[in-house]
Amino acid sequence: RREAMVAFGGPNGGNGGDGGSVILECDPGLNTLAPLRRKVHWRGGSGRNGHGKSRHAPKMPDVVIPVPPGTMVRQHERDGGKLAGELTHPGQRLVVALGGKGGRGNEAFKSNRYSAPKLCELGAKGGQRWLQVELKLVADVGLLGVPNAGKSTFLSRVSNAKPKIADYAFTTITPNLGVVDLSDKAGDDGAGNGLVVCDIPGIIEGAHEGVGLGQAFLRHVERCRVLLHLVDGSAEDPVENYRVIQNELRLFSPKLAEKPQVVLLNKCDMPEVAARKDELLRELYAAAAEAGDGHSRFMAASALTGDNAMELMYRVGKLVNDIKARARAHARAQA
Repeated sequence: RREAMVAFGGPNGGNGGDGGSVILECDPGLNTLAPLRRKVHWRGGSGRNGHGKSRHAPKMPDVVIPVPPGTMVRQHERDGGKLAGELTHPGQRLVVALGGKGGRGNEAFKSNRYSAPKLCELGAKGGQRWLQVELKLVADVGLLGVPNAGKSTFLSRVSNAKPKIADYAFTTITPNLGVVDLSDKAGDDGAGNGLVVCDIPGIIEGAHEGVGLGQAFLRHVERCRVLLHLVDGSAEDPVENYRVIQNELRLFSPKLAEKPQVVLLNKCDMPEVAARKDELLRELYAAAAEAGDGHSRFMAASALTGDNAMELMYRVGKLVNDIKARARAHARAQA
């Protein structure tokens, strides 16, 4: 090689750059897989060639796709459908397609014995695959209560969900999801974002041991950010029903009992409940304080008529947004 001001110029072919990878990242601020539904094909940047004068190509940036907590990634059915990974913690990442490795220019092969190599190394192709991405049942708000507390009626009142509603126990045998639109009262606090609400089948005493619909649905409650506990004001002993649910939560998982919770006294449209509303709220507050639950959010409403239902959801929306903001701040601090 001949070059001005360079004596005995040798090989100077630079290395090629690595291609970008495709990465899924857990974002606690999301609750749906909408980004993946809108776009099917995701590609990392192609690596570039190296150049003469020892100019190495840069690594291409990765493509990072935000997904909500609870996202499960599986191989395509034709490839066996094996679980590739699950994203549960804020900031957690999973590389689903590794970028290609850049090749080496002839400068990388020079040595004392081989001072003028005339060869180079081709880069390796990046990975590509079809994946199935699923979202485990994840909701912002989980509806709790004994059978016939009015959970399905409440869900149908605040969202467009159409759960089965009847006047017998265990009408709901599978969880129902509904999206509550709070956009008509969006403010600077961001409470206008939609809330995903999950109607959990009724819980009875002994549920932590599998009684009734048991543990299968208590597991779903673990993934909810806030619990909305509906207490049937027309029951024979509403306060005892509240204690039963709280005790089942503690026995199943102490962490579950510590989740932020809002207690709603339901069926206040009934005259006998409306007459005792203030007294029942005081008794529920005293029961929570006695058990050390730490809940101070109590409200009365009617799922049937909708009285105070949306006002409650706006307040819950602010609480959920506060929790999301703290989770994002924690994830940034850990990064």
